[in-house]
Amino acid sequence: MKPAVLILCTGNSCRSHLAEGILRAAAGDLLEVHSAGSKPAGYVHPLAIRVMNEIGLDISNHHSKPLDEFKNQPIETVITVCGNADAACPMFPGQVNRHHWGFDDPAHAEGTEEEKLAVFRRVRDEIRRVFEAYAAGRRDER
Repeated sequence: MKPAVLILCTGNSCRSHLAEGILRAAAGDLLEVHSAGSKPAGYVHPLAIRVMNEIGLDISNHHSKPLDEFKNQPIETVITVCGNADAACPMFPGQVNRHHWGFDDPAHAEGTEEEKLAVFRRVRDEIRRVFEAYAAGRRDER
C-alpha cells in the first residue's frame, strides 16, 4: 500500500489542487495523493485548471472536498499550503509527518484576466518547485 499524502488548504479550490496535481505527477506510483479543504469552496478555480493544462497536467476532474472525508483514512503525511488550514488541521490516525508550506492565494488576484493568470502561473511555479523537490526527496528515501 502506498503512503497517503493529504494536501490541505482552506477552500480547496486553487493551491491544494495545484499541489495535488503536481505531486501526483512527480511522485508517480510512489504516493497516493489527495487534497481537501477545511472550508471547501465547492469548485476548482477555472484558472487553476487552465494554468495546469499549460504544463501538461489535467486537473479538470478534481473536485473540492471537505477535510472530514479523510478523517478515518490512514494518512501518512499532511501538508498544509495556507495558514488557515495549518491552524485548523487535526491529527489523523497513523499520521507520521506534517509540513506547512504556505503560498499566496491566487484566487484573490485582481486585475485583468492576464494579470490574474500571471499570479496563478507564479504560484503554480512556486508550488511546482517545492512539490517536485519533495517527491524527489521521497524517492531518494526508498
